[in-house]
Amino acid sequence: MSPREKKLLIFFALGGFLVINLLGFNYFTTKRLDVQRQHQTAKTKLQTAQMISASREAVESQMAWLANNEPKPSDYQPVQTALQQLAEKEVTVVGLTLKSQKLFPPEQSRELHYGRVKVELSVLGTEEALYRWFDHLNSPESLRCVTYIRLSPNKEDDTKIDCRAWVEQWFVLLPASS
Repeated sequence: MSPREKKLLIFFALGGFLVINLLGFNYFTTKRLDVQRQHQTAKTKLQTAQMISASREAVESQMAWLANNEPKPSDYQPVQTALQQLAEKEVTVVGLTLKSQKLFPPEQSRELHYGRVKVELSVLGTEEALYRWFDHLNSPESLRCVTYIRLSPNKEDDTKIDCRAWVEQWFVLLPASS
């Protein structure tokens, strides 16, 4: 082999060696970044699992409470009627005067487990009677509460208050008929 061919062979060998090293370096760098990404994802999942585990006791107690207090599945009409009758009865029990009432259309969707009925009542009475009425209507065990209250002084009698309130009741929807 001539010296020129030897130099050309050495040049190609060095060039091949550099190309192989660059490809190898790129491969290992890419692998290292993938491993770092996987490590970060695993750390995030672990932190999420630890947070869920830490809040497990609170969620379990809430689930147990709901299992003990969840009403039987029902259609909205009986629930709405019962809510309206209860609200009217409580108005007279605490000494308020019922001025008007309005039924809202039920909020229910077959994709959801719970439905909701709402009744709007306008009443007149003393502040103390109103507070007793709210106390009687709010019942977490029955999934019922007063969700909107608007108070204004009565124009004829300064000792009385006009009140407009929405009373809502949540209920378990009947399963969809197939």
